[in-house]
Amino acid sequence: MMARSLRVALEYIEKVKLAPQRNGYPSQQSLATDIGFSLSTVKSFLTGKPVDYLNFVELSKKLGLDWQDIAYKEPETQPPKPQPTNGEASPFITGVPITQPRYFFGREKELKRLFNLLKRHPLQNAAIIGKKRSGKTSLLHYLKNITTTPAEQLRPAQKSDWLPHPENYCWIFVDLQDARRQSREGLLKYILESLKMQVPTPCDLDRFMNVVSDNLHSPTVILLDEIGAGLQRCPELDDGFWESLRSLATNHTGGNLAFVLATPESPIEMAHNTGHSSPFFNIFGYTGYLGALTQTEARELIASSPIVFTDEDVEWILTQSCCWPLLLQILCRERLFNLEEGENDDNWREEGLQQMKSFADLLD
Repeated sequence: MMARSLRVALEYIEKVKLAPQRNGYPSQQSLATDIGFSLSTVKSFLTGKPVDYLNFVELSKKLGLDWQDIAYKEPETQPPKPQPTNGEASPFITGVPITQPRYFFGREKELKRLFNLLKRHPLQNAAIIGKKRSGKTSLLHYLKNITTTPAEQLRPAQKSDWLPHPENYCWIFVDLQDARRQSREGLLKYILESLKMQVPTPCDLDRFMNVVSDNLHSPTVILLDEIGAGLQRCPELDDGFWESLRSLATNHTGGNLAFVLATPESPIEMAHNTGHSSPFFNIFGYTGYLGALTQTEARELIASSPIVFTDEDVEWILTQSCCWPLLLQILCRERLFNLEEGENDDNWREEGLQQMKSFADLLD
């Protein structure tokens, strides 16, 4: 059944407040007079207070807003997240980035620093540097998802209260290995769509800058993954493009926009090595270096196995993996498979070491 009254969601209030002026109404009263509503109804709508459903829809339409987009949705009316359709989720994940927070372990020091940069105004930029397969992409996904994941989908006592008002944040994950993000227009459209902003035609850099400058009023974090691929393969993502993004973050969005990028080397070195000189790559005031997990973090990951490992197995896994998360996942996966099959031999160790060989660079 449709709610009898609706109100504007918190993250859209700033956008809605600016809508009358953008539509040629010099005052709230002039809008109220034009649409035939009381001034108090218009004021309630613009400030996020409940108004009658039909009035909400009509005011939205008058101001060129999509009422379904801007309406606050009760948490309990949200559809449940789809569960895996091919049986239970795997406790140890080795071939793809970890996107569900409950399966992500460690990085407490880096998370504390990153969220400290992002919870205060102005938001600050950060770079995450680490070897290939060190967990950079998984960390970006964790930043994006942990603060809004329901408690029942997390491990007991898993920290998620990193931000005072996580519902106000917009997170945009950009994989620059994705061919759809490797053209200038494709990337700009994707960012605007993620921000639920009008995509101009044509979607060029000037129009993009205008739309974002005029409409971005809530904290927004753009997570740039595989940025090296963007610099090496995408001629349209040139110095002018990166300079515009820098200008947007530093001068035109009131401190509400930050970038977090993941790379195997420092952003300045990476830009230099690919023939770029944009000052965009100088704005990363904090750099987090991803090494191995701490012993405590590694033990917590191992202990997540649905079948308990012996102390001897745990110590062997810690020693062989040197606490690198991917190597821990591989060895835990092999041990768990061995136990589930009812095998009580050490063949799993040989298989685990064999599987680790592809990622020997982590141990150098």
